[in-house]
Amino acid sequence: MSTDTRLPLAGIRVIELGQLLAGPFAGALLGYFGAEVIKVEPPGGDPIRGWRKLDDDGTSFWWRSLARNKKCVTLDLKQPQGIALARQLIEGADVVVENFRPGMMESWQLGPADFRDSHPGLVYARISGYGQDGPYADKPGFASVCEGIGGFRYVNGFPGERPVRPNLSMGDTLAGIHAALGIVLALFERERGGDGQVVDVSLFESVFNLLEAVIPEFDGAGVVRGPSGSTVTGIVPTNTYLCADGRYVIIGGNGDSIFKRLMTAAGRDDMANDPRLANNSGRVQHEQMIDDALSAWCAGLDSQAVLATLETARVPAGPIYSVADMFNDPHFHARRLFEQVEINGKRLRIPALMPKLAGTPGQTRWPGQAAGSHNDEVLRKGLGLDDATWAALQKQGVVS
Repeated sequence: MSTDTRLPLAGIRVIELGQLLAGPFAGALLGYFGAEVIKVEPPGGDPIRGWRKLDDDGTSFWWRSLARNKKCVTLDLKQPQGIALARQLIEGADVVVENFRPGMMESWQLGPADFRDSHPGLVYARISGYGQDGPYADKPGFASVCEGIGGFRYVNGFPGERPVRPNLSMGDTLAGIHAALGIVLALFERERGGDGQVVDVSLFESVFNLLEAVIPEFDGAGVVRGPSGSTVTGIVPTNTYLCADGRYVIIGGNGDSIFKRLMTAAGRDDMANDPRLANNSGRVQHEQMIDDALSAWCAGLDSQAVLATLETARVPAGPIYSVADMFNDPHFHARRLFEQVEINGKRLRIPALMPKLAGTPGQTRWPGQAAGSHNDEVLRKGLGLDDATWAALQKQGVVS
C-alpha cells in the first residue's frame, strides 16, 4: 500500500517484546496508525509464526496479519549482549510493549525502574494475566483462564451447561486494545509536558471492563447475572431464531416502537397492541410468549424473507455470518475491511484494523516478515555496530 498518507502515530518508535497475542496485537494497532514498531523475537521467532494454518513458506497466515508493519529483529535475551542491545533499542524509543510474566523484564534489568533516570519520557506498557501486583500477579494467565476469572465465561453459554468460550482468544485481543489505548493516553499526557509512565494492563481486567451493569446490580440488588443462552437478561426481545432454510437470524426488537413494528411485521397485531408488552419491563415478564411467537414466524420463512420483511419495517435484524459470508457481502468491501498484501508473488487478504479515521486513516504498509528480516537495518546500522562486532554477535547466536 501507499505510504504517503499522514498517520497519527508517525514519529513514535515502539519496541515490542514478548510473544503470542496480547502484546503483539497492541503493537499491530500502533503500527497500523503509523508508529515504527520494532518486533524483538528470540532467535527461533515468535511461536505464532507456526500456529494454525500455514502458507507455502511454512509461516502462519495469522502472522502475516498480526506482524504487519513491524520491523522484525532477533535477539537472544538469555545472553548479556542481547540484553545490552535491547537496552539500546529501548533508550532510543518512545514506547515499550511487553507481555512477559511480571518480574521477567526486571531480571534482565530492563524494567521501568531501570530507565527512570536515563529515559524519563519512556511509556512502558506491561501486559500480563493478572497485573503487576496483587496476590495473583505471579500466576500464569492465558486468555482462556482470565476470561473465566474476569467474569466473561460465567455469563456466556446456556443455564445449567458448561460455560462456553468463543473460538477466539478474546481476552488477549481485549488486553491488546486496552494497552494501545493506555499507550496513546500516556503519550498524550507526555505531549502536554508530563513524563512517561507505566501502563499496567491485565487480561482479566480487560475482560472485567466489559461487564456493564453486573457489578452495581450485585452490590445494589444482590443479583448475580448468569448465562442466558442466546438472549440478554432483562432486555426483550433480543434473540436468535431458526428459519425455514436452516439459517439463523438475530432480531433485536427491544425498543418500544421497534417492538410494535416487529410484531406487526410478524403478523401479530394482537401482541403489537397489547398494553402488557408496551414497555420493556412488561416484555421481560412475557419473554417466553414473545419468543414463541417470533420462533413460529421465522420457522415458516426463509431467512432472507425474514430479513427483508424486517428491513422494510425498520427493525434491527441480521444474519449470522461465517468468514465466507463476509467475503461475499458487498458492504464489507464497500467499507474496505479486506486489505490485500503480497507474499512471494501471491495475493493474501488480511483484515483492516479499526477504528476508521477520516483524516488520518491507518494502513497496512507490509505484511508480517521473516524472523530477523530487519536485523541489518535496525540493529547493525541503527545501533552503529561495526562489521567485526556484528560478525561476533552472529557467531555467538545473539542475533540470527
